[in-house]
Amino acid sequence: MPAPNKMLPPSVQRLIEAFARLPGIGPKSASRLAYYLLRAPADVSLELADALRDLKSLTRLCSVCYNVTEADPCEICRDPARDHGVICVVEEPLDVAAIERSRSFNGVYHVLHGVISPMNGVGPDELRLRELLTRVEKSRATGRPIREIILATNPTLEGENTASFIHRKLAGDVLRITRLARGLPVGGDLEYADEITLSRALEGRQPL
Repeated sequence: MPAPNKMLPPSVQRLIEAFARLPGIGPKSASRLAYYLLRAPADVSLELADALRDLKSLTRLCSVCYNVTEADPCEICRDPARDHGVICVVEEPLDVAAIERSRSFNGVYHVLHGVISPMNGVGPDELRLRELLTRVEKSRATGRPIREIILATNPTLEGENTASFIHRKLAGDVLRITRLARGLPVGGDLEYADEITLSRALEGRQPL
């Protein structure tokens, strides 16, 4: 957070400090944003204020998948055309948006809102893991068991540990548990790929 500047009006300093608390925004960027709003027409600032107010007052978490929504259940969970027997487990709501952009998945989601990270004090109870287990159990109790769980956590140490934890908890309760394939990105060069990426690419090789 930038140090208080006694030469600035308190309202400007407050806005700079608020911007600086956002991820990826340093003191200089925070100052530029604040002064941009100072110079911009009043309707620009008011529109931003209204958007922030609506963000906090209108959004909630879907009671089924825990994605961010304005209606509960969310649009995906209440869509009868989706395959509700396949659940893709992701770390954050933005991951849902990324997969939806691919237009290659017609199942439903479960958002964990993080990963297991003991170094950061995040254990299983801090995530939406219990809700996932309950969701699987309820589906089985109603005679419509979940056929597949797709673990789409990020290929980081924390993401791998979280995926392994879920696999251990659900093994035997779900017919099929899969992990997103990982490998070389389209347009990437072999010489710039790390060892883990190359290893995953070799493991996931397919016939032509």
